[in-house]
Amino acid sequence: MIHCIAVDDEPLALELLADNISQLPYLQLEASCNNAMEAMKVLQEKPIDLIFLDIQMPGLTGLQFIQSLPKKPMIILVTAYEKFALEGFNLDVVDYLVKPVSLERFVKACNKAWELYQLKNTPTPAANTPNYFFVNVDYTLLKITFTDIIWIEGLKDYIKIHLHSSSKPVITRMSMKTMEEQLPASLFIRIHKSYFVSIEHITAIKKSSVFIGSIELPVGDNYKEAVTALTGKTS
Repeated sequence: MIHCIAVDDEPLALELLADNISQLPYLQLEASCNNAMEAMKVLQEKPIDLIFLDIQMPGLTGLQFIQSLPKKPMIILVTAYEKFALEGFNLDVVDYLVKPVSLERFVKACNKAWELYQLKNTPTPAANTPNYFFVNVDYTLLKITFTDIIWIEGLKDYIKIHLHSSSKPVITRMSMKTMEEQLPASLFIRIHKSYFVSIEHITAIKKSSVFIGSIELPVGDNYKEAVTALTGKTS
């Protein structure tokens, strides 16, 4: 999950950013800020992975704000001015969006940030330990990487693998027991006799369910203790 903030002095622009962010399951909006000083305060209080940042703002401009940061999160510039693009990319921003920004262009920029986030945060596999496996789909062996899996659903003699890279799940003939033997325990948790979930993609936990964005999956009685342990709480 990418924890992000939006920074813009225009209220309508902040509302649009918040709406767009809410549609992507791997983004969690932590705060909306009207200026760079508000953003600085949030950065001091919370770990932030990504900033959606306007350039022309009162006080510190977006570019000045970037240069003032001792430790930079990923940054996507969202501005009405094309002329600052070169300067922005010289500051290693992830992307440069010119208002008005279409949802398609916004998603493309966020996907770039997600790929960078995964590269930075995915543990390096131990020597000779693959980060993928193959499943049989329509007489073809399909390669699936562990980091691409969001959750897995058991359907009698079949499993349905929901992927970040595809809107259509992969269905293959395999038992949940065999699937469990494939999955690294550090990356996945079984929450029900019919569900495995990528720990990275969990956004919220309730007493009897786990959320992946807006998707709610049930937690079986035998798995509640393991799920609760993820929160660091004893009850």
